[in-house]
Amino acid sequence: MDPAGGCPHADNARLLAAGPVAPVLLPGGVEGMAVLGHEALKEFLAHPDVAKNARHFAALQAGEIPDGWPLKTFATVQGMTTADDADHRRLRSLVSKAFTARRVEELRPRVEELTGRLLDGLDRAAADADGTADLRRHFAMPLPMGVIGDLLGVDAEHHDRLHHLSDRIVSTDIAPADVLAANRELVALLGAVAQARTEDPGEDLTSALILAREEDGDRLGAHELIGTLLLMIIAGHETTLNLITNAVRALCAHRDQLALVQEGKAGWADVVEETLRWDSPVSYFPFRYPVRDLAVGGTVIPRGTPVLAGYSAAGRDRSAHGPDADRFDVTRTTEARHLSLGHGPHYCLGAPLARMEAVTALRALFTRFPDLDLAVPEERLTRHASFVGNSVRALPVRLRPGT
Repeated sequence: MDPAGGCPHADNARLLAAGPVAPVLLPGGVEGMAVLGHEALKEFLAHPDVAKNARHFAALQAGEIPDGWPLKTFATVQGMTTADDADHRRLRSLVSKAFTARRVEELRPRVEELTGRLLDGLDRAAADADGTADLRRHFAMPLPMGVIGDLLGVDAEHHDRLHHLSDRIVSTDIAPADVLAANRELVALLGAVAQARTEDPGEDLTSALILAREEDGDRLGAHELIGTLLLMIIAGHETTLNLITNAVRALCAHRDQLALVQEGKAGWADVVEETLRWDSPVSYFPFRYPVRDLAVGGTVIPRGTPVLAGYSAAGRDRSAHGPDADRFDVTRTTEARHLSLGHGPHYCLGAPLARMEAVTALRALFTRFPDLDLAVPEERLTRHASFVGNSVRALPVRLRPGT
């Protein structure tokens, strides 16, 4: 895997041509596997003999993974993404009430209000510059960060720093010393958030998690609390940030598809689902581990191997999505739904919120700026320095023609 990331789709196509499962070399020469094919990934994600807990990570348990390894946090953080069975159900139940359909609907007015305010700021940023503004910085990032910050009771003054540190955590070309520094600072900052909510509890999820821990001390350990907050911050804004960014890029590159939505021949929810399939916000997510030698897609994955879930590859798997899987089509109807929000017991808990935020953002953005377009050619956009996150680092746009 190229630690510098870049656009994954050409490499995905090459790997898929050889089969639905591929051996990969992770940073530091660590051997792993990637499950790329749609059906193989769907089977793997829900397989009862696949674990998330790093006690099943053979190389880690053998002491072969050093501190500062850029993917180590994904394996060792204590929370839902590294828990199995009863532990996973316990942790998931503690936060699930914040993401029910009813709770998400209650958040809609706040999302709409924040969206309008951020669009005002985007407009001002373009007016202050040369008619262009970075949509990612001024709109796509602060929207989901603001929403997850509200949910968790995180003061707005911390949002920019939390985003910066989250970005460091998901980078795969980061130096070991920088990995350790980012982890230390993020844990310290989240510890300060937890302390603030302990001293001054509110109607937020962090306060509720702390209360659950105090009422029944074995329900949520101290490390699990910080790990859960870390997961919620990163997953709660990085993926939606990439989703909004990738959807805008796709629509600007496919004006005919944008016209279908603007003419009422397709919906904004269709745009979101097609973006999730066509340009998944997460390319390869670490890690899962077979607890025994496991045959998937005709390939045996040895017990204890760290496995990447290849969401961006599965989204363009022609065997599932047809010979035109590389085409962005908001009217697409296939039996095979994308897997970009996961599958099985670890299906994304925040999926309803992410969908609502993205639909709200895109509808408001293109209603206010129907002629919005990229300010630079797609090929000049700088990609994430990561094979985990899949997007660009900045998205300069022109809000109106002639500016």
